[in-house]
Amino acid sequence: MNLHLLKGRVTDGRLVIDAPVQLPEGTQVDVAIVDPGDNLDAVERAHLDNMLAQSWAQARAGQTRPANELLDRLRRKR
Repeated sequence: MNLHLLKGRVTDGRLVIDAPVQLPEGTQVDVAIVDPGDNLDAVERAHLDNMLAQSWAQARAGQTRPANELLDRLRRKR
């Protein structure tokens, strides 16, 4: 099976491919919706990446707490 990536958009409730395709008439295609992810800008993304790296380093150093402690603390804040 060959995988071809095509971009398109929904216009008036129909999927419209942005470029011509060379597929036989009647070819069935499967469409996967791409999750746009989050709305972080470059600065926010860099901050998140840094915080995740710090968290990973702490976990590798054994500086962790049981998840139920965190969940209990969050529940109390409600």
